[in-house]
Amino acid sequence: MSGARPSPRVSVTSRPLWRIRLARELPRYLLCAASIAGLAASARFALAPPSPSASASAGREPAPADPAAEAYATLFARRYLTWNAGEPQASERALEPFLGPGMETDAGIQLPASGEQRVEWAEVVQAREPAPGEHVYTVAAQTDTAGLLYLTVPVERTAGGALALAGYPAFVGAPASEAAHPPATLREVTEPALATVVQRALRNYLAASSSELAADLAGSARVSLPAMPLTLESPAHLDWAQEGSAVLATVQAQDERGVRYTLAYELDVLRQQGRWEVSAVQTDPDA
Repeated sequence: MSGARPSPRVSVTSRPLWRIRLARELPRYLLCAASIAGLAASARFALAPPSPSASASAGREPAPADPAAEAYATLFARRYLTWNAGEPQASERALEPFLGPGMETDAGIQLPASGEQRVEWAEVVQAREPAPGEHVYTVAAQTDTAGLLYLTVPVERTAGGALALAGYPAFVGAPASEAAHPPATLREVTEPALATVVQRALRNYLAASSSELAADLAGSARVSLPAMPLTLESPAHLDWAQEGSAVLATVQAQDERGVRYTLAYELDVLRQQGRWEVSAVQTDPDA
């Protein structure tokens, strides 16, 4: 019949079994992979946490040595902390070379009605470079009235290379410190010949007797004798340094005024043709 509808058809398509299983299990696999990645990242940060970025630690970087800038900061600290209430103009004149139009007269110091302060000594004990060309120095200053003070002084070099104060100073605490650490347990020197040479060399070194000391020195040794002669009072306690080529000697010595000291010296030693010789005592005068 011309008006009859076409009968429906059913087609059967074959697919590999692994594809059917993959399509069904794929979401679970993705979830497990994400969980494993998260656990691995957590373990990595726990075992090896990331170090601070350069920008975060830039403010704590040690400043390169600049002796002129250090002296400038020290001079400012001395003048800043030296004042006499009876002569306020003297303080103003002393600080005037450091100040500019953007800072208060006398660097903001308002003196009391009476009193005075002097700086006995001052020196830079810490430095950092918060920005290229800018230094912040911590100056330790011993004053006769307020005692030991720590003052930070910001100093910068201008485009022309001149030194200038980069802002107001600040009173701060002392650099971090703690009790002395006892020396590590070392191996005691038990060889009599070496002990004899070290004892004799130290006695002559402390006495500043260059001619006597020369007998125990290696041919290439360079030794600078102490300016204050001392007398060795007791045999030194000798230990090997950790590298085994130097001896650590702890001694009792006395100066000509009767002051007694406990001192520690490191002596480089070497054996030449069966005889011990000293190649250095505590310092390198050529360094």
